[in-house]
Amino acid sequence: MIVTTRHGSPDAGVLELRLDRPPVNALDPALVDALHEALVQACASAASQRVGALVLSGRPGMFSAGLDVPALLALDRAGMTRFWQRFFGLMRRFAECPLPIAAAFTGHSPAGGTVLGIFCDARFAAAGEFKIGLNEVQVGLCVPPIVLHAFSTVVGERQAAWHAMHGTLMSPQQALEIGLVDEVLPLEQVVPRAIAWAENLAKLPPRALFHTRDFTRTPLIEATKALESWTNERMLEVWFSDEAQTALRAMMERLKKKS
Repeated sequence: MIVTTRHGSPDAGVLELRLDRPPVNALDPALVDALHEALVQACASAASQRVGALVLSGRPGMFSAGLDVPALLALDRAGMTRFWQRFFGLMRRFAECPLPIAAAFTGHSPAGGTVLGIFCDARFAAAGEFKIGLNEVQVGLCVPPIVLHAFSTVVGERQAAWHAMHGTLMSPQQALEIGLVDEVLPLEQVVPRAIAWAENLAKLPPRALFHTRDFTRTPLIEATKALESWTNERMLEVWFSDEAQTALRAMMERLKKKS
């Protein structure tokens, strides 16, 4: 489910982690676990493999459609408890990763797709009729505090509050205007641009970069740790609420009719 590719020079390489779960890279327990393990291994082997930065990418036209709602609706409370623990544990892993990470939004990146991106250091998006944003409230879910904090660090508190409450899905250009993405490029240039950004950072003096980046990410790391337990418990309650279950199943029916 994760295709790993090394780019760049032997001394300052970039490791690309490409989501590869057809058709839409939906986040089910297996993909979350696979990404978690890939990230752990990449960070652990960074020194020996001379990797200086990471790129997270998706399939052309689809970075990730977010949570795999049909798969998750089939889980009982024990299954969803484990899923939320692993999902928000993955967010903590992204926050704590010692290597800079660029997200290459290669297409649609709603909800969970955007969540993955906002825990990265930079985001590059493909131009086109793609959607990016946190639309959780539209399907009966709240935006978890861990996610809202990360969103706020990227776009600012006011913009984060506005778009989270409205469940805004925006175009890549709109995402650029509020600072959610750093650049919008033709689809074929998105991954190369993310790799080039990562290569530039990988060439910098590593100790200076590590400490400077660590200083900038400390508030995110501390907030993620502090909110993780509360978020796991609250999201379990929200997921099994009548409101969320009704909205999620209605969304599934709409998608079935479209297909």
